[in-house]
Amino acid sequence: MKITILKIALLFQVFLLQAQQGTEQDPRVAALLKTMSVEEKVGQMTQINLGVFMTNDQLDIEKLRNGIVNKNIGSILNANKHAFTIEQWTQLITTVQDMATKESSAKIPILYGIDAIHGTTYTQGSTLFPHNIGMAATRNPSLVKQAAKITAMEVRASGIRWNFDPTLGVGRQPLWSRFEETFGEDSYLTSVLGGSAVAGYEEDGLQSTTAVASCMKHFMGYSVPLSGKDRTPSYIPTTQLKEIFLPPFEAAVKNGTSTVMINSGEVNGVPVHASSYYLQDILRDELGFKGLAVTDWEDIIRLHTRHRVASTPKEAVKIAINAGIDMSMVPVDYSFYDLLVALVKEGEVPMTRIDEAVGRILQLKFDLGLFENPYTEKEAVKNFGKKEYKEVALEAALESITLLKNENNILPLSKKTKILLMGPTANNYGSLHGAWSYTWQGKDEKAYGDSTETLRDAFSDYLGKRKLISNATNVFDDKENTSIDYLNENAPKADVIVLAIGESAYAESPGSIHDLNLPANQIALAKAAYATGKPVILLLAEGRPRVISEIVEGAAAVLNLYRPASQGALATTQIVFGEVNPSGVLPFSYPKHAGDVVPYDRKGTDEVTELIPDTYGLGAYDPQWGFGFGMSYTSFEYGDLTLNKTKINIGEDLHVSIPVTNTGKRSGKVSVDLYVSDHYASVTPSLLKLKRFTKVALKPGETTTLEFVLKTEDLSFIDAQGNRIVEPGTFSITVAGKRQGFTLAIKE
Repeated sequence: MKITILKIALLFQVFLLQAQQGTEQDPRVAALLKTMSVEEKVGQMTQINLGVFMTNDQLDIEKLRNGIVNKNIGSILNANKHAFTIEQWTQLITTVQDMATKESSAKIPILYGIDAIHGTTYTQGSTLFPHNIGMAATRNPSLVKQAAKITAMEVRASGIRWNFDPTLGVGRQPLWSRFEETFGEDSYLTSVLGGSAVAGYEEDGLQSTTAVASCMKHFMGYSVPLSGKDRTPSYIPTTQLKEIFLPPFEAAVKNGTSTVMINSGEVNGVPVHASSYYLQDILRDELGFKGLAVTDWEDIIRLHTRHRVASTPKEAVKIAINAGIDMSMVPVDYSFYDLLVALVKEGEVPMTRIDEAVGRILQLKFDLGLFENPYTEKEAVKNFGKKEYKEVALEAALESITLLKNENNILPLSKKTKILLMGPTANNYGSLHGAWSYTWQGKDEKAYGDSTETLRDAFSDYLGKRKLISNATNVFDDKENTSIDYLNENAPKADVIVLAIGESAYAESPGSIHDLNLPANQIALAKAAYATGKPVILLLAEGRPRVISEIVEGAAAVLNLYRPASQGALATTQIVFGEVNPSGVLPFSYPKHAGDVVPYDRKGTDEVTELIPDTYGLGAYDPQWGFGFGMSYTSFEYGDLTLNKTKINIGEDLHVSIPVTNTGKRSGKVSVDLYVSDHYASVTPSLLKLKRFTKVALKPGETTTLEFVLKTEDLSFIDAQGNRIVEPGTFSITVAGKRQGFTLAIKE
């Protein structure tokens, strides 16, 4: 028997959200719309990249005037090639807003947006935090929120009030070049951490100098392209789309996100930018989202040039706007503006749709206080570059770094250890930072300030130059970084070999790869290091899990650094030398083979193997390291898993508890995940689904009892018709390998 109470509950939530946001249009917006021409309205829907207004890397006033005064544009985004100082940003914003509010016919301030993905990207001296994939390894929502709040303050200090973050795609395709921007492979984890990021950006109120408008992205299904290449098609059944990929956006809406960026790709043959089903039925009607919907880069014209659902650029504009797009990130010409003005005058796009879109844009500008003061706020500038921000970035890196192997407890190392440090990521800033690090690709080594260290810098500072042997250069592909001759010559002088391997920096399509295996030259370097007979420690600086099964067995220890960013090198040394106990856990299943990518929340048939005909076995989920895996320098033991009831009725809560004790000799933090298993359901259930997690710090010998509360909603799923339902039946709870069953029933 299916119970649709959750569908009713969802509708009630939408009603509450509408009541909170208000169904009546702001009188200020309504009054302004009445005074605006078609050209002024369409201009507000047009977003142009800053580079369009630059000549020889200098702001060209006439080009800017053409955009703001002649084309009435309402939004500008990003920087031009390199990061600016706060003073340069202030000067730029002043020039832009002066022109918008004094020279344009509508006198409406510009809404400036930026990709501050893991800290304030395009501002010199800003604080960069680990990418989302590392933040997810912390299992620490408060830390995610804190990093977002600092990012908001530093973005606002530059005079910008709109941030294109957080990324809420669920990372289940590790080939994808934006994997590092995700919170990993689990929907619930992404929902909790993404919601925390939205709260960090916006909870102080958009008028506040400590807040910016967030942008949940990319709605939706973007993160699982079938080919693994960026901006290519995804094929996702409705059950999976709503079960896995929709909940993070639902959480972001509940946490008050102001804007949404749309998926550049297509889902099941339908470009999302062209879909009223996704943009209206799901985003607006089902989720109750009231804010501004912006395209990603050039995505409307691509309905014609790439997706080929529009026979002309003009038809592409018509399709996208009528489907529900509010603002076009055009971003390098005025084609959208010219075509949409013509379409409105021809009656192909109704004025009601234009007013709806422009109303949302104007509302956001009012909410952000741009009409009162569009310039850089002095109070905001005071919030830039505070010392405590680096402390938070360090804590984030420390909590994210994940110990994956530690044979014979070789780690932590003694400070007396003499180390040979090699590898392409050993002296490379970009590898530690990844995408959106002062520049788009993060590859410009000159963009990183003097206060940022490479791994080589940090090891040298910690050990002293006498105890560190290294030839590492800051050019990732430099052959010296993987020189086996240098390795063999210097290995006898060292006690331990540390190999910093992984990936260079990349963003979006330039980061596409054809093979998930670690490059052959790095594999060869590791094998040569093993052949020396010295203990070898692998440090992985990477945005996605590169397959290393060929070299795992020979390693004495493996640490996954992810993209730890500005304080990542220091954090690495503190963990390697035992000042801090590692506590990160994997937010994805680390594959053992490039062609064997199975998420932890697999179905029962994912487990079945038939290596011999008609002989069936289990164990097909065989990653190098499983989801949630992470080691510590101490040990933890768990007592009995206890449920307050073995039978609950629909609508009742289930209370779960388990004691955990630090049985080792060091203080440490431990992440604990709670999984639910639905034994039988009308849609094949996952073997495990993460439903709660927590992280606690324990001193040696200390015990604490962890308490969890599960709701009926946590036992629900999406049925074959796309509805969220709950079915009575038997379930299990699993925590730390302990398992207890219970029954869900209908109250008689």
